[in-house]
Amino acid sequence: MTTPFKKIVIIGGGAGGLELATSLGRKLGRHKRADITLVDRNHSHLWKPLLHEVATGSLDEGVDALSYLAHARNHAFQFQLGSMIDIDREHKQVLLDEIRDEQGALLVPARRLDYDILVMALGSTSNDFGTPGVKEHCIFLENPRQAQRFHNEMLNLFLKFSAQGDLEGKVNIAIVGGGATGVELSAELHNAVQQLHSYGFKGLDNQALNVTLVEAGERILPALPPRISAAAHQELTKLGVRVLAKTMVTSADAGGLHTKDGEYIQAELMVWAAGIKAPDFMKALAGLETNHINQLVVEPTLQTTRDPHIFAIGDCASCAMPAGGVVPPRAQAAHQMASRAHGNILALLRGHTLKPYTYKDHGSLVSLSRFSTIGSLMGNLMRGSMMIEGRIARAVYISLYRMHQIALHGYIKTGLIMLVGRINRVIRPHLKLH
Repeated sequence: MTTPFKKIVIIGGGAGGLELATSLGRKLGRHKRADITLVDRNHSHLWKPLLHEVATGSLDEGVDALSYLAHARNHAFQFQLGSMIDIDREHKQVLLDEIRDEQGALLVPARRLDYDILVMALGSTSNDFGTPGVKEHCIFLENPRQAQRFHNEMLNLFLKFSAQGDLEGKVNIAIVGGGATGVELSAELHNAVQQLHSYGFKGLDNQALNVTLVEAGERILPALPPRISAAAHQELTKLGVRVLAKTMVTSADAGGLHTKDGEYIQAELMVWAAGIKAPDFMKALAGLETNHINQLVVEPTLQTTRDPHIFAIGDCASCAMPAGGVVPPRAQAAHQMASRAHGNILALLRGHTLKPYTYKDHGSLVSLSRFSTIGSLMGNLMRGSMMIEGRIARAVYISLYRMHQIALHGYIKTGLIMLVGRINRVIRPHLKLH
């Protein structure tokens, strides 16, 4: 077996990047066949679809986050904390920015990492489309730090309302973007209010909460079949969420949102969850081909079009599908891409033919907190899709996260994690209160 490549560097420890580093560590790192290095700007990993639960306090990031350093030691790869700023393709090196503390003191100088195979798994960031005031006044839910910021501001807002005792007023929260994040966050907010009321927040209930969900498109959840979108719309309306479809936000200020129709949506707390793009620095990264939202254009093998030694997976990759369109930015796509990239990297090492990646749509599920779960299953395995909801849908929704955990930890450790989770539900508060 020929192994002409020795150093594999993976940039980004999201779902796809961490799963790939784990599988390559088990296959190559443990047997000293290659050095695998994972780079991420954060110390820990949290499955991105769970960020809305961290934001409302339904999930404690301190308990559920995974330490990169500990995981790397257990799975035979290395972890380096840092942010990539450029690629030197001529010398096959990745440039990492310096690291400074909150006071600006230098902790780690800028570095260069040698690579033979580079995998870009940077994920995506929110796309504000240049809307005035959004960066200054809205919170983005891209990482645990931002989710924690939302959580703190939410608790302060509810505390202020409860202390005033003004039962005539409302707590106004606006969410821009009717995708999965916006829909799930809207429902979780109502769950949080009910939990906080039980913990002694006087006057705080669903009647006091005014959540407005704004979507520029024809309907919420545009990536899902219309009947599922309609069911989600109906469930949110029952909870008391004001859903505004076909409504474009033109600007934001400290007090709320301005719409194209001339309406002013008052809000003390605003979240922007409309659209995604790859990080801006990737727009002209090392001469690699990118699209209009900065994604790296890849071949069917997930290799970038201008460099076969650089792969891209997950939200930062633009991969065309044979039937037209591109692979959607979903967690299941990142999981599938990580698996195909693993096989293709091994093939590249062994001098074998690489296989094309084929996206398999297993459907989509949306959790409306403890109130409901709806979605479709087996999107391309049958003609059309099968709509499911209720307890069955909730079980399948949870199983998607379990699959991610199994890919990282294996079946036995995932089983132990589930056991600890059940114990925590008994001994810990249902909502994080700090």
